[in-house]
Amino acid sequence: MDPGPAGAAGPAEPGPGVRGAGPAAPASSLAVAAVLPAGGSGERMGVPTPKQFCRVLERPLISYTLQALERVCWIKDIVVSVTRENMEVMKDIIQKYQHERVSLVEAGVTRHRSIFNGLKALAEDQPDSKLSKPEVVIIHDAVRPFVEEDMLLKVATAAKEHGAAGAIRPLVSTVISPSADGCLDHSLERARHRASEMPQAFLYDVIYAAYQQCSDYDLEFGTECLQLALKYCHVKAKLVEGSPDLWKVTYKRDLYAAESIIKERISQHICIVMDTKEDEEHVGHHLEEMLKNELNHVKVTSGPLCHAGRDLQQIILEQCYSFVCVNVMTSEFEETKKLVNMLKESHLSVLYPVIVISVHFLDYKSVHFDHKMENLMQIRELAKEVKERNILLCGLLIYYPQDERKLQDSLRQGATVITTLIKERNSAFIGQLLVA
Repeated sequence: MDPGPAGAAGPAEPGPGVRGAGPAAPASSLAVAAVLPAGGSGERMGVPTPKQFCRVLERPLISYTLQALERVCWIKDIVVSVTRENMEVMKDIIQKYQHERVSLVEAGVTRHRSIFNGLKALAEDQPDSKLSKPEVVIIHDAVRPFVEEDMLLKVATAAKEHGAAGAIRPLVSTVISPSADGCLDHSLERARHRASEMPQAFLYDVIYAAYQQCSDYDLEFGTECLQLALKYCHVKAKLVEGSPDLWKVTYKRDLYAAESIIKERISQHICIVMDTKEDEEHVGHHLEEMLKNELNHVKVTSGPLCHAGRDLQQIILEQCYSFVCVNVMTSEFEETKKLVNMLKESHLSVLYPVIVISVHFLDYKSVHFDHKMENLMQIRELAKEVKERNILLCGLLIYYPQDERKLQDSLRQGATVITTLIKERNSAFIGQLLVA
């Protein structure tokens, strides 16, 4: 067994998806660990990279799953079974994305053998082991990144009471059994059956004993852990209705769906930084109101940059990955540079791409257009520099002053552009200066 390298301390609540204070943790005396089999080749994905290492927003899929488990403070240890050829890849992921409480073991040639290796690492009789035997162990898939703490708590609590528990979902399609000649033999009544999902949880002694007694056939061809507990330990699992977000990334199209979900989650909070006083009348405040109307389901916070340094840690804890820097008093983008430097120092962009939109108002009556544009085009160089840190920087130019109707149209268009940039996080716009 190989404990993963310890990374630097990351954000206290890494990543989106935390729903308020979250469910109550199980009793403090209940020791819980998790086993994550990650030795699959991902043949159905149709790509050379195993699907657990495929990138979503430039980050391996398995990292999101580890993050979902790490958010749960009462899961003390996470054991990942990974093939020998991908062991160094996995160590790099743990280090780069600052994962904690993660240990690595070598995967077996099948799913069940990989899980068994993970369970062995948690056994009391392992020499030099830094892990402790849990009372309950959760088994989850490396390619189900959207599991919530509430679901993990439900299966862990049910396993404590019943010995085994697993998430289920209604069947989407009817299951049929073909005959040897390729014709229909019979079909199952869909309403009476359910799809077995992950996570599943077990009393450690139950599932470990089941695997110790498991036949070579089951280890080679079996896929259902709950069935092993029933077959070898006579433990009937409690079935827990799961939520729709338990789906498994299986095909290439699922990667795009996962990316869309993650983008939506990290776009639920926008911080507007403005270098002007709140009670000062300026067109920048009108843009802020337009944004709030455009993003009526999104949390929008605002304040001057001089306070952002003091409050930046709080913004990180609130998981804000979208920033709009409205440059009002300065003709350059010095305020944007200050904000970007703060974000670089915070390491907020380690887990997710942070987007920064630098907004400028062009007063063509007092500032020469060519001079203004020459200064603002420096944004391209800064954008290239910070892209390496996963910070996506682009600019927006709004003409000002205009008559009231035209100004309102420009502000409305600017708010729409900002909304699109935040939701899409398209790297094609990095370093671009868009005009509203």
